Amino acid sequence: MAADQEVPRSPSLYRTVAGDIKAAIAAGGYAAGTRLPSEHELAERYSVSRGTIRQAFAALRADGVIASRRGARRVVVGGPRVQSFGELLSFSRWARAMGEEPGGRVAGIRRRPARPAEAERLALPAGAQVYHLTRVRLLSGHPVMIERGVYPDRVGVLVAGMDLATDSITERLEELGVVFADAEHVIDAVPASAEDARLLEVRPRVPMLRERRLTTDLTGTPVEWSDDRYLGRAVAFSVRNSTAVNALSRTAARPLDASGRPGPPEAGRSTRSRAG
Repeated sequence: MAADQEVPRSPSLYRTVAGDIKAAIAAGGYAAGTRLPSEHELAERYSVSRGTIRQAFAALRADGVIASRRGARRVVVGGPRVQSFGELLSFSRWARAMGEEPGGRVAGIRRRPARPAEAERLALPAGAQVYHLTRVRLLSGHPVMIERGVYPDRVGVLVAGMDLATDSITERLEELGVVFADAEHVIDAVPASAEDARLLEVRPRVPMLRERRLTTDLTGTPVEWSDDRYLGRAVAFSVRNSTAVNALSRTAARPLDASGRPGPPEAGRSTRSRAG
C-alpha cells in the first residue's frame, strides 16, 4: 500500500489532527474563506500519513468547519459555530474551546412549585419547589442562546447563589459536589417566540435550534431539565458515532409530548435501536 494511502495506526490520531486544526481556526489562524495547507504539507507538519490527513479533513467537513471540491484545497467555512455532542460539555467550556469568551445575562430566576411536566421529568412529587432560570448566553458579547433551566430545590438554591453573568453552572456545581454525569437530548427546529426575539434582539420567528435536555448526576438522579434555544445562524450541532462505541440510540421518529418525551410508536411502525 502506498504511503499516502496508509491507514492510520491509531483510530484517534486523525481526531487529534482535526481537533488541532479546529482550534487553530477558532483562534483565527485560518480565517473564513482561506485555504488550508495541502495534504502533503499537513502530513509533514504532523508526521502522519496523507490518509490520516484525509480522515481529519472528512471529520472537519462533517462538523461544517471546512468545505472542499475535487482538485481544490479545503476552504475554511464561515458561519455557525459547531457544538459537538461527542462529550457532555458545558456552554462555557465549549465556548472557550473555540477561542470565544462565554458570558451570561440573567432575565429571571425564581423559586416556584414545579409544573406537572417538570415534576415528572425531575422525578419530584407534584407541587415540589423548583428553581426556574432564564438566562441569555453570550459568545464574546453576542447573544446566541436562551437557557431556560429547571432545577430541584436542593440544586436550585446553589444555582441562585452563583454569579450567573460569568459562572458556568456546570463547573460551579462540580466544585460544590453536584456532577452533571449524563444527559438525554431532544433537538428540533422552532421559530423564535416574541420573548425569544426580545431576549436575543432579533426578529420574531427567525429559525432556532431547540435542545431539550434532561441531565442526571452520578447516581442517575435528575438535576436539571432545560429548554435551550440557539440562533440557527449562529450555532450548529454535530454528532460523531462509531461501530466501536454504543453512544447513540436510533429510533423511528415519533411525536413528542409536552415534556419533550417521545410518545408511543405510531400504529404499523416499528421501533428499533442500534449502535451508531
